[in-house]
Amino acid sequence: MKRVLMLIAFVATVMLGAQAQTPARVPAYRGVIEFAQPNGDTLQLYLRGDERMHFSMTLDGWQIKENEAGYMCYAQQKRDGSIVASRKVAHNEADRKKCETRWLKRKGIRKVVA
Repeated sequence: MKRVLMLIAFVATVMLGAQAQTPARVPAYRGVIEFAQPNGDTLQLYLRGDERMHFSMTLDGWQIKENEAGYMCYAQQKRDGSIVASRKVAHNEADRKKCETRWLKRKGIRKVVA
């Protein structure tokens, strides 16, 4: 009987130890963020996801990605399925031009705003 109790205690300790080592996912900040573009413009955006999977998007739901120059640009999906920053610099909805809106409808990636 003593061996059975020792075995149960050992298994419980191992299980609790393994569970304690699993990191908890931390969600991204849920509020609006003001991002300063290198040219001085400001862009309001949301962060979504956690430390394993995350992305940024405009307030009206277009996915954006930072390019090498530090600008937030609209995201575009390549033929191989990867998501990259396009050449179109992102703007707030009120500051967009018609050609930018047309481009988004053709090539932009829309995310659900929640």
